[in-house]
Amino acid sequence: QVQLVESGGGLVQAGGSLRLSCTASGRTFSRYTIAWFRQAPGKEREFVAGTIWSGGNAYSADSVKGRFTISRDNAKNTVYLQMNSLKPEDTAVYSCAAKPEIIRVGVLSTYAYWGQGTQVTVSS
Repeated sequence: QVQLVESGGGLVQAGGSLRLSCTASGRTFSRYTIAWFRQAPGKEREFVAGTIWSGGNAYSADSVKGRFTISRDNAKNTVYLQMNSLKPEDTAVYSCAAKPEIIRVGVLSTYAYWGQGTQVTVSS
């Protein structure tokens, strides 16, 4: 059973930074994709950024390119989302997700495992 636990959310002013962490457990993840999604109030959940656990390219949504960076520490089984230059429109619940395939990184419906989410609030 895969378990994902997020941390690092909080309240920050516009222009500030936060780093989210997602720690995975339950199996080896060499052929897994790990991604971050977010859901703002009244909106659908959307893809933010994703990466292949064993290495390779990282992917991010156009809305966060140049501001958010996804990275991983395989020794700690942890994936990070560094968020810089935050905007009020980045306010959302951020969740990490995992799946045992390394294609369709941005497709929400293909993810089998989800964390509980962490709230990020950006004040103007």
